[in-house]
Amino acid sequence: MAEKPAPTRSVTGRALAVLDTFDATHRRQSLAAISRRSGLPLTTVHRLVHELENQSALVRGSDGDYEIGSKIWRLGILASVHSELREVALPYMEDVYQLGNDAVQIAVLDGLRCLVVDRIAGSRTMEVLSKPGSRLPLHATGVGKVLLAFGDKELQDAVLNSLDKFTDQTITDAGQLASQLQTIRLQGFAQTYEELAAGASSIAVPLRGKGGKVIAAMGIVAPTGVRDIGKMVPVMQVTGAALSKKLVESGLGDASRLTVE
Repeated sequence: MAEKPAPTRSVTGRALAVLDTFDATHRRQSLAAISRRSGLPLTTVHRLVHELENQSALVRGSDGDYEIGSKIWRLGILASVHSELREVALPYMEDVYQLGNDAVQIAVLDGLRCLVVDRIAGSRTMEVLSKPGSRLPLHATGVGKVLLAFGDKELQDAVLNSLDKFTDQTITDAGQLASQLQTIRLQGFAQTYEELAAGASSIAVPLRGKGGKVIAAMGIVAPTGVRDIGKMVPVMQVTGAALSKKLVESGLGDASRLTVE
């Protein structure tokens, strides 16, 4: 009996494949780059990108490259559970911001990356990669390392087998990162030093739900060398514990509700 041909992706599936090529390190892409990263023919990508541009899902820059459009951001903000998370977390984020004027962010697990659900911008000038809606690498960010450290073995194995380098400080040695993840679990916080972007360091703590399971992470991002952000660890841990309790009380303590599938 002849084998059935492999099923082809639907139009919706191909459009989502195009959108999925955009992330924190691929914010602007050419048609050729989108084709290569999506695995779709260039002619198909050209047609889909044109349709997505007409719907404001993508926008074309003056250089001809494309980036995520306003419609995607607006739709993302409407995700009810993440909207609830933002509403509950905001007062706690503001408390942390008032103490140091550093950028404060909340992130949840999104496949092999973390999704920034909300962010309060810092008062100091620095490169900003973690805007709300950004999908960041787990191994090179404070919030990502927290989620990775407390994630399951399948997640850790997948990430440890694919460690992209973003700066000279990015940890790309699986053994070194695995050791660091163990330390994060023991000490209850993660710290990075210019691992995603030069000049930016971070600290992050876990947010726990029912049964103490880590369901999200809260972190601060600050310019490297301006001050010792390590002194903020006790404040972050106390605030994280208080916010964790509030999340459970608000019915947001189930990890499956916040995790992006």
